[in-house]
Amino acid sequence: MSYGVVCIARVGGSVGAEVATKVAEALGFRLVDEEIVQRAAESQGIAVEELAEVEKRKGVLNRLLESLALGGAADGFMSGMPTVMPPPSVVDPKGLRALIQTSIHETADDGSAVISSHAASFALAGRTDVLRVLVTASHDVRVSRLLAAADGDAKKAAKAVADDDAGRADYLKRFYGVDRELSTHYDLVINSDHLSAGLISQLVVQAAQS
Repeated sequence: MSYGVVCIARVGGSVGAEVATKVAEALGFRLVDEEIVQRAAESQGIAVEELAEVEKRKGVLNRLLESLALGGAADGFMSGMPTVMPPPSVVDPKGLRALIQTSIHETADDGSAVISSHAASFALAGRTDVLRVLVTASHDVRVSRLLAAADGDAKKAAKAVADDDAGRADYLKRFYGVDRELSTHYDLVINSDHLSAGLISQLVVQAAQS
């Protein structure tokens, strides 16, 4: 069978983002990333920036709820979007996260998409039309790839890797109750230590078309 949706998860420094772009181009699929959050926000008239922060930090939920309770409007609304936000009883942590998950499902239902973020592999678990891919790499390789962005500072690059891993773990725990990410959560796991983004994308495309 062939797959209508490819979810590509990646760790920082794994060339996964480049792989996602190449896979989308080869399959003729659209590459979906922040569109997930935008779609979810537009469906409920919530500021994109605020909804995006729900994925990153727990504290923003409290700040959002507090601003709503005070009757204030959040900054950063998209042009043309309504300025009235849902009441505090509606905008809760589970509800905001559910918006993102619903957006992922709607994107998958549209088909012909490579989803490269938002732990889509977990949101779409159980669907037979979705290929779930994880692009990873060893710690030292990841650090070396992030050196340029860290101005050549190895400690800074190592911290970036550690922060990325901690963020992934926190996200999976909060959104999906996953205590530990496993290779068995994916259909295809590829170590990019010695494989180029081009070769990895070819492998993913072949799997998607099989």
